[in-house]
Amino acid sequence: MMINVLILSVVEESKSHIEGGLFDFNATLPLMILQFLLLMFALNYLFYRPVTNILDERADYIRNSLTTASAYLLKADELTQKYEQALAESRKKAQNTIRESQKEAQGIVSVNIKKAQQEAEQLVYEASEQLNVQKEQALKTLEDQVDMLSNHIKSKLLSHQFL
Repeated sequence: MMINVLILSVVEESKSHIEGGLFDFNATLPLMILQFLLLMFALNYLFYRPVTNILDERADYIRNSLTTASAYLLKADELTQKYEQALAESRKKAQNTIRESQKEAQGIVSVNIKKAQQEAEQLVYEASEQLNVQKEQALKTLEDQVDMLSNHIKSKLLSHQFL
């Protein structure tokens, strides 16, 4: 019950003293401005400045990381281009080597084919010559046999005629 009496007395006092409101131009306004400024400076030094420093350090770290990453990316691009050029040159050299090897192989094959053709022509010529010689010998043998047979026939005919 005592609390109720106390609350009612505070409420009645507050009703009797409500004159201006929150922004009365009396001694409380400069005191409120001073409190606001002190709170602002205190928050600035105790809270905002450290948070701002941390945010600035983080932004610097991110900026440096991005700069380093972009530098590494540029190096990687340069190395990629360098290796691609080296690979292209190696492919060209390999293709040239293959072409040269094919030309050499074709040259060797054509030389071997020409040699084989010449050897075959030589063998055909020698065989032809041997056949001609054998033909001549056979003809000569046949002529000799024909002569012998004709002489034998002639002698038989002549011996039959005289009989």
